[in-house]
Amino acid sequence: MSDILHLTSELIRRASVTPEDAGCQALLGERLGRAGFSVERLRYGVVDNLWATHGSAAPVLVFLGHTDVVPSGPVEQWSSPPFEPTLRNGHLHGRGAADMKSGVAAMTLALEEFVRRHPDHHGTLALLLTSDEEGPSIDGVARVAEEFRRRGQRIDWCLVGEPSSQDRLGDLIRVGRRGSLHGQLTVRGVQGHVAYAEMALNPIHAAAPALAELAATRWDEGNADFPPTSLQISNIHAGTGASNIIPGSLDVTFNFRFGTASTAAGLRQRLEACLTRHALDFSVDWNLSGEAFLTREGPLRDAVTATVESICAVTPTASTGGGTSDGRFIAPLGAEVVELGPRNASIHKIDECVSLLDLERLPGLYLGVAERLLGGAPRA
Repeated sequence: MSDILHLTSELIRRASVTPEDAGCQALLGERLGRAGFSVERLRYGVVDNLWATHGSAAPVLVFLGHTDVVPSGPVEQWSSPPFEPTLRNGHLHGRGAADMKSGVAAMTLALEEFVRRHPDHHGTLALLLTSDEEGPSIDGVARVAEEFRRRGQRIDWCLVGEPSSQDRLGDLIRVGRRGSLHGQLTVRGVQGHVAYAEMALNPIHAAAPALAELAATRWDEGNADFPPTSLQISNIHAGTGASNIIPGSLDVTFNFRFGTASTAAGLRQRLEACLTRHALDFSVDWNLSGEAFLTREGPLRDAVTATVESICAVTPTASTGGGTSDGRFIAPLGAEVVELGPRNASIHKIDECVSLLDLERLPGLYLGVAERLLGGAPRA
């Protein structure tokens, strides 16, 4: 069994359903400590975070990952137990195999090999792990980023091990992500009997024209890097369940996914202005999950592209699609952020898996990026 297969399997065996780490970070921290890294554990609430560094000078290259996984779903639907790593048809199966215990294992092995080859490298090489990526993402990298601001910890480059690839390893890298703005809207009316509508105010009827206008609004035209902003209403609820009662309030859950053509503040203002124009009695509870960010061509993108071309014989497509990642908390620190990992076809699904061929190449990809950015003797 190869090192990467063994370590990934050991991580899969740990049922680290968010926010549990289940000993994954202890295992990796012990390995990195033996390799000469300084290891710091940052625990906030029930969330474990690990910060391991080798070196202390600039520039700073950080590998970023998470040890938590989503729940397995119905265990009886899996072909093999979700937390028992299983080899089948050229793939390693298990919850987290692709998202992202293979990436975390590969980054750890790459860091170990890098300092073995380059013990006196220039700059700082680091690994940041959290157990709160698949959950609310409050006490994970978001809190660590706050601590880094307080300390003045700089990060120049951040490589995130999220499963970015589509049809083959390395064919797509994420160089940015859309922002995500959640809203919980409450529209207040007056409850009453359906036979005496003149004595009530139906919030569903009152809000419907405004919701239709919001759904039809073209928020922006997007730009070369991001598609137009999307508003999606994900849930509407009103009433007690009785057919003869006009509800007293309406609750609407919605989400904006937006690029750099809009800002969260601007979207909030425009939505609330629409509701006000329709004379609604309303309140909105807002939650900004992350602003949009973009890493333009530079040292990190160049290093990732060159490494993928060398090892995978493919030129990666640079994309800003998909959902969110913890890179959204690191980018505001001034870092270039790129995501590179295995194929994402099975993530969060029953029988999640990673190709053994891809798994064996992952450590070399991460090592290659580190060597292009930090390899060699210390700079004068």
